[in-house]
Amino acid sequence: MIVAIVGATGTGKSALSLDLAAELSGEVVNADAMQFYRGMDIGTAKLPESDRRDVPHHLLDILDPIEEASVADYQVRARGVIDEIETRGGTPLLVGGSGLYVSSVINDFVFPGTDAEVRARLETELEQHGPGLLFQQLRQRDPAAAEAIGPHNGRRIVRALEVIEITGEPFGAGLPDETAYWRPTIVLALQSPREVLVERLDRRVEHMWADGLVDEAAGLGELGTTASRAIGYSQALGQLRGELTEAEAIEQAQQLTRRYARRQVGWFRRYPRVTWLDADDAGLLQNARTAIAEATRAAETRSDRP
Repeated sequence: MIVAIVGATGTGKSALSLDLAAELSGEVVNADAMQFYRGMDIGTAKLPESDRRDVPHHLLDILDPIEEASVADYQVRARGVIDEIETRGGTPLLVGGSGLYVSSVINDFVFPGTDAEVRARLETELEQHGPGLLFQQLRQRDPAAAEAIGPHNGRRIVRALEVIEITGEPFGAGLPDETAYWRPTIVLALQSPREVLVERLDRRVEHMWADGLVDEAAGLGELGTTASRAIGYSQALGQLRGELTEAEAIEQAQQLTRRYARRQVGWFRRYPRVTWLDADDAGLLQNARTAIAEATRAAETRSDRP
């Protein structure tokens, strides 16, 4: 069974994954898109190797910051790693808060193909005119997708229009079906009271600056579109360019982190099958154990039915 550990940033997903890994012969499969990037450690709260308790971790540091992350490519990689872990008799622990990446792995879903000619034409339009005109096209052809993507994410707007043109169907039809799992899976979602999480996230951002985020950002070189969206790095670079004071950079990063955490919670609340756990409960590990045992028994019962 795949054990997916999800939830907002700052809820302790990594710590729970390590505790469970010790009991389940578990191996961690990263599902945080920003932790794919080499050299982006402080701002993504990447667990240092020395703190991983010898638990194997997969799909960390697989891209240079100039490279673009692809959900379709990630799905193939992550599922391949999961197959390998299960072959070894281990338990795959899919850990992270990037909702679409998690969904792409655990749900029964095949990504629509691509068309190089259509993609090139749309990307040329994006480069020449910006996302505004393309967004208007998307809003006319698939209002639901336009609302979900927003007017500023040019890369996703291009992909949505490409899928619509190739398939003749709304882009929403190309999103994972969250009612059907690819493999037996339990989703454990960690949550904290809003006021507790906000305080924790604000302190976390302050600690990132104290730990050297600005220096880390300065040493990264050119960032691609995906990496440049990592919260904290654009603010640190703005500080280096003199566009923001340190206090302004920290405050902006805090605001964006809080907003991102709300989106994460909203994404995972859409899942029809999820076990919500109190991240601050002293019995968290036992509650997770119980939920996994119950899900395993239920899966075995289903597999025994004629």
